[in-house]
Amino acid sequence: MMSVSQVIKLTGVSSRTLQYYDEIGLLKPSEHTSAGYRLYNNEALQKLQQILFFKELGFKLREIYELISQPDFNRIEAYKKQKELLLLKRNRTDRLIQLLGRLEKGEQCMSFKEFDLTNYINALEDFKKSSTDDIVKYWGSAENFDLLIRKVKEDEPKVTKLAIKEYGSVEKYTEAMKYNLEHFSEIMEQQMSEDVKEIAIQNDELYTRLTADMARDISSDEIQNIVHEINKFMRKHASVDLIGNNYWNVVINSYSSDYVKAITDTKYGIGASDYLVKAFQFYLDNRNVEE
Repeated sequence: MMSVSQVIKLTGVSSRTLQYYDEIGLLKPSEHTSAGYRLYNNEALQKLQQILFFKELGFKLREIYELISQPDFNRIEAYKKQKELLLLKRNRTDRLIQLLGRLEKGEQCMSFKEFDLTNYINALEDFKKSSTDDIVKYWGSAENFDLLIRKVKEDEPKVTKLAIKEYGSVEKYTEAMKYNLEHFSEIMEQQMSEDVKEIAIQNDELYTRLTADMARDISSDEIQNIVHEINKFMRKHASVDLIGNNYWNVVINSYSSDYVKAITDTKYGIGASDYLVKAFQFYLDNRNVEE
């Protein structure tokens, strides 16, 4: 067991921070001394280490609490994902350092593409101006499309993280999305064929079955078998090449958007979006999606 002072010396975390983590239930002490002082065992220190990794990656405390409180939370898998995200963060930092090195040498490098999603947001704005009919047809109204653009702006750090994770860089992500917007009408017309309408109905039936009773354990055979059916169904029918190689990661991350969550919860019930994410993530972590 370690005392608060020993934990502070080992980790650099302040006493006030440890107290706050205790208050919000993020990190409880393992036990207390007879005088009421907090003590932490190795398991608690491992949990603290995991929390600090998540903080380094920019996760909010509420998000960290939700992640590590899940009954199916896997510490080793979390380490793997944290390592992946840190490597992506390091790659982005390396690119910025390279840019600074060129600037330091006096090169005229007016490059800002390493920092934001401006080009992507501009592409959405241009699409809104040039494709009003398509927007009204497929989004219902220009206001709905404005909501999409606003959410991208509000969630820019999160979208940037996803873009780099799935495509390797913001530039490649923007290129892929620009292609989809330029060919949006053909893509949607293809998707609105009678065959695809039937596929949409079958897909909806699977999601309805999955969310029929959200009190069911997401790790149960019943739920995971339905997710497996969805996996086989989507691999057979979805245009995976339009959205990148890590299809299931894209699907899971899409539910972090308030816009998508609102649509999903309206259609399948309050909490459906979070339930789907947990079921899909468990499947991704424990099954071979190539099956």
